[in-house]
Amino acid sequence: MGTVTTLPRGRAITRADLDAMPDDGHRYELIDGTLVVTPAPSYRHQTVVGGLHLVLATACPSELRVLMAPFDVALAQDSILQPDLLVARRSAFTPRDLPGSPLLAVEVLCPSTSRVDLTLKRSRYEAAGCPSYWVVDPDEPALTAWELRDGEYVEVGHASGAEQYTATMPYDVVISPARLLD
Repeated sequence: MGTVTTLPRGRAITRADLDAMPDDGHRYELIDGTLVVTPAPSYRHQTVVGGLHLVLATACPSELRVLMAPFDVALAQDSILQPDLLVARRSAFTPRDLPGSPLLAVEVLCPSTSRVDLTLKRSRYEAAGCPSYWVVDPDEPALTAWELRDGEYVEVGHASGAEQYTATMPYDVVISPARLLD
C-alpha cells in the first residue's frame, strides 16, 4: 500500500508540507500556496529539454550553471517551482535548492501544463524578479522569450521551426527550435 499524504485545510500549503510529499515520480510544485502536481513528461518534451540543455550548457559562462528539472527554485515559503531548465550563478545555489529567482527559467509546454506555464508560473517568476523567462512549444516547435523591464515581462523574441532566436540574457546564445528535436 502506498503512502497516504493529507493536505492542510484552511491554510496555504508551505515548503514543509511539500517536503512531506511522497517520492512517487510526480513533480510537486507550489505556486502561492497552491499545490501543482504534474505527470512524467513525454518523449518529445524531454528531447527538447535535453537539446536546449546542451545548447545552453555549451555557451554557459563559468560563473553560471544550467540545471534541468527536477530542482527546486524557492521563490517563497509558499512558492517552490521546478522549471524544466534554469540558469543561475553558481554561488546562488544551496545543496537543496536555488533560494530566490534564477537568471533564466525555461518551461517546455505539454498539454497538461501549458496553461500553468503561460500564466501562473510566468506571473510568479515576473513577480519574483526573474530577468528572463522562456517557453518552448515542442509541437510547433517554437520558442518565446520574455525579459523583465520595469518589473514586467516584455516579449523580446520569438522563433519557430528553423528560425533562430539570439539571446543576450543571461548570456549570448543562439537557439533554433527545430534543432532542439535533433
